[in-house]
Amino acid sequence: MGEIREKVRLTNATDEVLRSRGKLPAAEVHWMEADAIVDTGAVRSVVPIHVAERLGLQVSGHIVVRYADGRSETVGVTEPVIFECQHRRTVEEALILGDTVLIGQTVLEKLDLLADCANRRLVPHPDRPDQPVSMLR
Repeated sequence: MGEIREKVRLTNATDEVLRSRGKLPAAEVHWMEADAIVDTGAVRSVVPIHVAERLGLQVSGHIVVRYADGRSETVGVTEPVIFECQHRRTVEEALILGDTVLIGQTVLEKLDLLADCANRRLVPHPDRPDQPVSMLR
């Protein structure tokens, strides 16, 4: 299995709300594109501190994370971020750590994208290729 990388547009969701209400000029909305790693083993998505700062995101709280090797650490959680890739978008808080943007399971689920590990890419769910569908039970 190889590493999957995906271009993702990250936008400060608060800025986007203010822009949509006419309270912030579009030119002042913080956003950036990043080359993210898809991490199907991570539940939450991650942004490094320099990305959070560039997006103008504040720390909204802290949580304890557990790494695969058993270590635990308290890390910051961002204000809402818009994750956009393959013309699909969702809003998510992200963990602040590391040096690479990681797309975790919750973003993949909300975008209805699957990891095609053999071809090292993300693909829309084959039953729902045109738009994401949220499954309720």
